[in-house]
This record gives sequence, C-alpha cells and structure tokens, in this order.
Amino acid sequence: MTKVFRSSFLSFHSDNLKSKIQNRKLVGIVALLVLLVGYVGLAQAQQPTKVPRIGFVTGSSPESPYVEVFQRELRDLGYNEGKNIAVEYRYAEGKNERFPGLVAELVQLKVDALVITALPAIRAAKQATKTIPIVVLINADPVATGLIDSLARPGGISRGSPNSPES
Repeated sequence: MTKVFRSSFLSFHSDNLKSKIQNRKLVGIVALLVLLVGYVGLAQAQQPTKVPRIGFVTGSSPESPYVEVFQRELRDLGYNEGKNIAVEYRYAEGKNERFPGLVAELVQLKVDALVITALPAIRAAKQATKTIPIVVLINADPVATGLIDSLARPGGISRGSPNSPES
C-alpha cells in the first residue's frame, strides 16, 4: 500500500520516465526545505510570534510549475502562507540579469531560507549571502555544474571544478 501511495504521490500524471525522475527530485528537495523550515521554527521557539520567511526565486513567471508544486507541498505539510509561514516570491520572467537584484532584495529582507530554481540565480545567491541557507531546485547535477564540491559536503561553490565560475 505504501508503495502505491508513494508512486501516485510522486507522479504528476506523465508517462515520461525523465519527467517522473525530475519530479521525484523536486519532491525530495521540497522535503528538505520543509525540514529546514522546521529547524528554523525550533530555533525560534523562544519567539512564538516569528513566522519563518522563505525567499523563492524562479527564472519564469508566477505560473511556473515549480511555484505550484512548492505551494501545494507546503499546504500538504500543514503550512499556510500568511499564518505559519511567509513566502516572498521573486520572478525573473526569463531575464537572467534580474537575478542579482532579486536575490539582493530577499537577502535584505533577511529571509530564513532561499529556494532557487535557476542556475544563474544560485550563483547570485552564493555571492550575496554566506549565512542564509540556499535550497536548490534544478534539474542539473550540482557537482558537474561546479556549484558544490560534493553531495556529501556541499559547503559552497566549488573552487576546484573546471566548470566553476572562479576557474
């Protein structure tokens, strides 16, 4: 029974195997985000009035499938925007040059975590902050793209990879 539930939960009604794998990765990343938000909530237990705030940056528009899945997963996990969690959305609408400004806005707002769905925005976030956790929702290998050294110890932008911006 659990296996059937998991398959239907992770499936977005697509027969495309690549799409199903990408969707499973997305759900896994969202689960990590929820754990992070829970951790931030526990750390703020002394201040019950503080609502965790997430900054969400995407390269597309508000109609992005990432936004829809993200919002649905938050609701399914008991988070209600405006009640027990706040999300600050920023959309580049296909203009990569907007990412540094959008990320800077969210850093100034002192969000508790950044959720990012585009590679150029991830690089902008890594340059803008060293203290705010960054959750990455991309369909690329973060090690191969030079974003991190390894999955075991992500730590930051890889300095030794030939694909890294510093190389």
